[in-house]
Amino acid sequence: MTLSGAQMQQTARDVAASLDEVTRGRPFTPHLEVWKVRDKVFLIVTEDDPELQIITVKVDPHLGDALRRDHDTITAGHYLDKRHWVSIGAGPGITPTLITDLVEGSYELANEHAGRKYE
Repeated sequence: MTLSGAQMQQTARDVAASLDEVTRGRPFTPHLEVWKVRDKVFLIVTEDDPELQIITVKVDPHLGDALRRDHDTITAGHYLDKRHWVSIGAGPGITPTLITDLVEGSYELANEHAGRKYE
C-alpha cells in the first residue's frame, strides 16, 4: 500500500511517539515538527506546504544513496547534512513498512550519537 503525504507523515509520527525517551517540539519554525531522542534530532515532519508533505530522517550514507536511487520521491535531506539525511515524499514504494523502518533506524542512529561523549 502506497501512502499519501498525510498518511506517511501520520505513520512517522505514530512510530516516533511509540519510541522511548522521545520529545517533540517546533524549535525552528511553526512549520517543522522536530522529534528528538535524548536531545538529538531523528525526525522532522514538514508542514509548511500541503503540496509538499515530507518527512526527513537520519540514515547511513550508503542506505541514503540506495534509497535515492530506488525511489523518485526520496531526496537528499532538506535543511540538514545531505549525506546523512534523506527527505521522503509520497510516491510509489513509500509504504508503512518503509516509513516505520526509516523512522526506527533514524531513532537508533540518533540515540547512538546521543550516548557518545565528545572531547
